[in-house]
Amino acid sequence: MTTTTTPTRSRADQPGCDTSDMLTIHALFRRAFTDLPDLVRGVADGDLRRTAVVAAHAREVAGALHHHHTGEDHLLWDELEKRAPACALHVGRMRAQHAVTAEELRELHEALPTWERTASVPEREHVADVLDTIRNTLLTHLGDEESAILPTASTVMTQREWSALHEHGMKSVPRDRLLLQLGWILEVVPADERAGWLKANLPAPARLLWHLVGRRRFAAHRARIYAS
Repeated sequence: MTTTTTPTRSRADQPGCDTSDMLTIHALFRRAFTDLPDLVRGVADGDLRRTAVVAAHAREVAGALHHHHTGEDHLLWDELEKRAPACALHVGRMRAQHAVTAEELRELHEALPTWERTASVPEREHVADVLDTIRNTLLTHLGDEESAILPTASTVMTQREWSALHEHGMKSVPRDRLLLQLGWILEVVPADERAGWLKANLPAPARLLWHLVGRRRFAAHRARIYAS
């Protein structure tokens, strides 16, 4: 007589996951889109060089937000609706907010080239106004997601599924921008937690690369963006 056993699932494939990494990503976007309107308005009339720097930063941050939202659209919302039907109303609000943000980002991408070409005050103010709108939409959306989505996701999604969101996000970052992206992330991690964050999230060779090369490269990049 033979017996069969049901394979046990690894912890990574069982419902329940740590969603705290999303809080760090949200903090990154909050900081970036809160600062951007003032960065734009701080560019002097006719300063083409400074306009190019700030516009490139705005385009990069906007692209990262778009890719982040695309990952949630493809990997998160359908699964949440299936596994937690009571969350469907919240998911519907997330989808609607993503659609609004996508339209606002489209408007930003249309406005940036003209400002880059002219560096004029009217075009600068138009870009800044669009960024104000994106910021306001985004701050509401991130708060809603943290209060209504993350608690449910942490109970019904597996760690492997949740980690797929991070993997999707990393695929959008060019290799030559990875250390800069790490620098922006570390800026929103409390100073006394950064060493622990690095140890938990990066292998030893990557941590060494950050300390030897990344910190200096990011500091120069940040100073260029913030003109400090």
